[in-house]
Amino acid sequence: MDTRDAAQSAAPHAADVHDLISVHGARVNNLQDVSVEIPKRRLTVFTGVSGSGKSSLVFGTIAAESQRLINETYSAFVQGFMPALARPEVDVLDGLTTAIIVDQQRMGADPRSTVGTATDANAMLRILFSRLGDPHIGPPSAYSFNTASVRASGAITVERGAKKTVKATFNRTGGMCTRCEGRGKVSDIDLAQLYDDSKSIAEGAFTIPGWKSDNVWTVGVYAESGFLDPDKPIRDYTEQEMRDFLHREPTKVKVNGVNLTYEGLIPKIQKSFLSKDKEAMQPHIRAFVERAVTFTACPECEGTRLSEGARSSRIAGTSIADACAMQISDLADWVRGLDEPSVAPLLSALRQPLDSFVEIGLGYLSLDRPAGTLSGGEAQRVKMIRHLGSSLTDTTYVFDEPTTGLHPHDIQRMNALLLRLRDKGNTVLVVEHKPEVIAIADHVVDLGPGAGTGGGTVCFEGTVEGLRAAGTLTGRHFDDRASLKKTVREPTGALEIRGASANNLRDVDVDVPLGVLTVVTGVAGSGKSSLIHGSVPAGAGVVSIDQSPIRGSRRSNPATYTGLLDPIRKAFAKATGAKPALFSANSEGACPACNGAGVIYTDLAMMAGVATVCEDCEGKRFQASVLDHRLGGRDISEVLAMSVTEAEEFFGTGEARTPAAHRILQRLADVGLGYLSLGQPLTTLSGGERQRLKLATHMAEKGGESPVYVLDEPTTGLHLADVEQLLGLLDRLVDSGKSVIVIEHHQAVMAHADWIIDLGPGAGHDGGRVVFEGTPAALAAARSTLTGEHLASYTGA
Repeated sequence: MDTRDAAQSAAPHAADVHDLISVHGARVNNLQDVSVEIPKRRLTVFTGVSGSGKSSLVFGTIAAESQRLINETYSAFVQGFMPALARPEVDVLDGLTTAIIVDQQRMGADPRSTVGTATDANAMLRILFSRLGDPHIGPPSAYSFNTASVRASGAITVERGAKKTVKATFNRTGGMCTRCEGRGKVSDIDLAQLYDDSKSIAEGAFTIPGWKSDNVWTVGVYAESGFLDPDKPIRDYTEQEMRDFLHREPTKVKVNGVNLTYEGLIPKIQKSFLSKDKEAMQPHIRAFVERAVTFTACPECEGTRLSEGARSSRIAGTSIADACAMQISDLADWVRGLDEPSVAPLLSALRQPLDSFVEIGLGYLSLDRPAGTLSGGEAQRVKMIRHLGSSLTDTTYVFDEPTTGLHPHDIQRMNALLLRLRDKGNTVLVVEHKPEVIAIADHVVDLGPGAGTGGGTVCFEGTVEGLRAAGTLTGRHFDDRASLKKTVREPTGALEIRGASANNLRDVDVDVPLGVLTVVTGVAGSGKSSLIHGSVPAGAGVVSIDQSPIRGSRRSNPATYTGLLDPIRKAFAKATGAKPALFSANSEGACPACNGAGVIYTDLAMMAGVATVCEDCEGKRFQASVLDHRLGGRDISEVLAMSVTEAEEFFGTGEARTPAAHRILQRLADVGLGYLSLGQPLTTLSGGERQRLKLATHMAEKGGESPVYVLDEPTTGLHLADVEQLLGLLDRLVDSGKSVIVIEHHQAVMAHADWIIDLGPGAGHDGGRVVFEGTPAALAAARSTLTGEHLASYTGA
């Protein structure tokens, strides 16, 4: 009897056997029938080259299905307000738990979105000031820069039984500054960039791109309107003429028998240029807008976004504007110093996110920092904050390269946070390239062997030690360590930065050497981007490649983004005698049934929309008649289906030889994108692929006689094996006579530099100073800074 009882107690409970997330037959994007088993309540790291299918497996399959199943628990009415998610292409998904996704999607760049509004810290601060602020000015909305004051009074009809008309008044106190409408900045147009006032309109006074004297819609309407004398120099206009010229309301006029609308120059420029997305403009138009429009701090609220009443209310001498402008680590200390029993629960709730900011290494931010200015890594860590103090367990946390933008010193702190989430009983899934993070994994899934169609299979599953011994690309490169340069290049000149004081910089003077590879380092928040992006003098021939996302719909692809499609269309037109527009799926050549999309989307309200391959063009996107035209034996759809490597060979020789196209394809191959197909939608590219696509595009730009390339963390999303290829690319750029400045945390890039500028010693107001200038070898030998210590241990110096 005792033996039977003991056997029963030793047998596992039925609920305890579900300790695996099982994926069988996953085919999302490039995954090739992938099957894996992921242990629950463990830290699993997914590795592999950029484009090998990591995000497709973790985000596109596991996290997407978890989210879809949770959404299905709501009523159809509620689901109508939620994003409709289709079931991923997978045979079996078992053992899923609630997934919390913490990705690198940039936060909304809305001018009214700040770190405080994105994390709910502002909401709690507003309640605090509405309870303790002196003088008391109103409810929490009175301290909100997103809420305008509203007053109304009048008669309303109440239809309850007999109709009754009653008088009602409505009053809401908001904290929005009326001048800048809560944006903190006002735009000003520099009129000197629009016209030369010493000339008349007839003499060509306008200096606006595209405004030629023979254009009746632009210059002609001003010259022939009758409001202005076209032969009088603009500086001689009367007050009335100047008002009509710059500010007149839209008015119908007849010019050469044609009815046109005359409008003042300033509103016309605002509508035609300033209302458009700057990123989508042609380079010369964007350059004009950047010259002509200046954004200055609002003179009324001094950039705080708040009304005078909100700024006047204070707690212990501090207004809400002062509190939001404080460095968060200082704000946390200020909140801790408030001893008010009447709001004790509120103070306790406010302290939690502020302390989490400090713990996660973002104590250098302030709550009034615009959310759109955060880097991808910073945005991801801000999203982590709401989960750090969470009491939830048995949850799946999904992270996308959480060490992006982190100094080696900060990676240890991030590792501790990931382990803490796991130790609370959660499943932690991390897509990552850094060996320091892979090393702490309980389980590793390595995808590959290559990227794109060459990837999508599981090369290895097991422990970190097993990965080291495995013959996979990740295993072979896991212990790679770059060595310090024996000899460095000599600079050909210097870019002088004097008195730099942007953000947290403390009157920095530094000479950035030209003609060499310069790496700017320092902990996150030490002032690297402020120094290079915010302080490099204008007109220095700088081509800046930052981490802002590529804008593009599912119709955009590498061929359209890089400008490659233009020479391809011209080559087809020349070979066949047809119009170039026929060879664009967004123009005349588009299949009429699907409008060139290749698929037909059916919206099913709260159910997931369905995409079916177009029956007319069979997904080729072009009319059948267009596909009869061939170049080198291939039609346009076959060319767009080629990989970059295939296309480079195709356009390099023979009948299809097109030097303009070949040059662009060479640049794409140089940045390691040889596996991408020309027609692959931009929306399917990974973060690392998008940045390298941007780099390939900018490599064609001329930044003056000797351009200076500024790269912002180009190793983001790069596999260990690809970092070597990137270093080769940087070397080729420098050897061709260009200057390259790289803002970077990766020790391999630091070791490869000719010159290092290290900022610090800390972040926020503890940084902003140059703590080292010199060669990598001198930095490692001195070990005088955090960067020096980590570089020395990395290289074994």
